[in-house]
Amino acid sequence: MLGAFANAFRTPDLRKKLLFVLLIIAIFRLGSQIPTPGVNVANVQDCFDQASKEGGIYNLINLFSGGALLQLTIFALGIMPYITASIILQLLVVVIPRLEALKKEGQAGQSKITQYTRYLTLALAILQATGIVALARSGNLLQNCTKELVYDQEISTAVIMVITMTAGTAVIMWLGELITDRGIGNGMSILIFTQVVARFPAELWQLRIAKGWFLFASVIVVGFAIIAAVIFIEQAQRRIPVQYARRMVGRKMFGGSSTYIPLKVNQAGVIPVIFASSLLYLPAMIVQFNQNNDSPIVKWIATYFVRGDHPLYMIAYFLLIVFFTYFYVAITFNPEEVADNMKKYGGFIPGIRAGKPTEEYLQYVLSRITLPGALYLGTIALIPLIALALVNATQNFPFGGTSLLIMVGVALDTVKQIESQLQQRNYEGFLR
Repeated sequence: MLGAFANAFRTPDLRKKLLFVLLIIAIFRLGSQIPTPGVNVANVQDCFDQASKEGGIYNLINLFSGGALLQLTIFALGIMPYITASIILQLLVVVIPRLEALKKEGQAGQSKITQYTRYLTLALAILQATGIVALARSGNLLQNCTKELVYDQEISTAVIMVITMTAGTAVIMWLGELITDRGIGNGMSILIFTQVVARFPAELWQLRIAKGWFLFASVIVVGFAIIAAVIFIEQAQRRIPVQYARRMVGRKMFGGSSTYIPLKVNQAGVIPVIFASSLLYLPAMIVQFNQNNDSPIVKWIATYFVRGDHPLYMIAYFLLIVFFTYFYVAITFNPEEVADNMKKYGGFIPGIRAGKPTEEYLQYVLSRITLPGALYLGTIALIPLIALALVNATQNFPFGGTSLLIMVGVALDTVKQIESQLQQRNYEGFLR
């Protein structure tokens, strides 16, 4: 593997791409440390250290910002508005005929959808920045923090903070697209990977300080075992063989080839975990805005749906992940469309008639293979919650949940792209 890295850096164009990606990552991390104008940095840092130990309802967004959200930096929103906008557009493509027609137009239609995603990202960034600034001004952003997070309560200061955070989101989008165009891998995915990995050293060291070297070493060993299992599942797929019949077009013969349809065990990726986490944060937000309310419903929510270490919360989280896995796979993979395309180009699955039987067969296989994928996602997502319940004060258990799925998925995809470029130059790559 080290030899493959050396070969990659010996190739001039590949070396330029890798160095360009590293430069963008450095700029990205620098922006995550620069505070927004009007923020009391000393007070924010004190409250942030306390919130990191206690956890909070914004941990998911804080994860995607690499800790920049609770520090109120110019990149505080991170990549989360873009992720949300992308998911919304994917759902709307299935619902709105106009967007579905654009998707079928190829590159031109995809460019239009990408442009809509950018506009929606900026709109969501304005909404999220307004909410975060309002919470920071009221003192409810960080739990149990009584210090002033902003210097003054002037409307002009709040407007400047909102504009700065929204502009930061626009810059992040631009940096991600630069990586995609001039670097290696998917730019947005690499930026997400960077922000998730950025929190790992601090969380591991905090665990060492709280629980000692033995538990620290045990977590490292368990973490590598979990990563190996995640890689195994992420690479697993069901390959459905497809045979294309020979056909004459003019004086040329086409077809006669064999291929396959790869159906991954984890077809939905990390999206179901994000959906489930976001939905379960709504009750916690209700409690956050009604801290002085003596209502039995608010007290019940505060007891079972805030910290995340209660069995009822874990069961609800697991069931929501399973549901969203089936839901997301159903809207992203259309067996009817795949069967029609196969029939159009003379393809068929051996032993299965073209048309409706092929569609039913694909639906059957997809429903069966989605079940282990959903159970796998639910189990991985519950690892940090179980660790929190079994070992007290390990709220930021590093190996597990959304962070692990993102790291492994993005790393595998990037390594494969580097491998493909190395193979074009007859070099030995990463994967064997």
